[in-house]
Amino acid sequence: KDMKSEKNKQIEELQMLENHLHYILAQKQALQSELNEINNAVEELASSDDEVYKIVSGIMIKSAREKLKIELKDKKKILNSKIEAVEKQEKLLEKRASELKNEVINKY
Repeated sequence: KDMKSEKNKQIEELQMLENHLHYILAQKQALQSELNEINNAVEELASSDDEVYKIVSGIMIKSAREKLKIELKDKKKILNSKIEAVEKQEKLLEKRASELKNEVINKY
């Protein structure tokens, strides 16, 4: 009976890990999508000589090109750091899930 309850605990932990992993992957996808938007904005900024604007709280405001470039560069840096952190967490979760799967399969 003890082995069965231990196995059930490990299976529950595995399910929790996989749920957490799905959440992490969704978070990573959202961050990468935001990063793509910023990369597109940077490209547009580089290829256009027109006046530039940014949206703040739903209002479009004229902005200085250089200031906007710096803001986008900073946002990119922050997003890359967040993506890196999420990827580290993802790897740790995948490793633990893999170890648990092997344990459940080989032990019982």
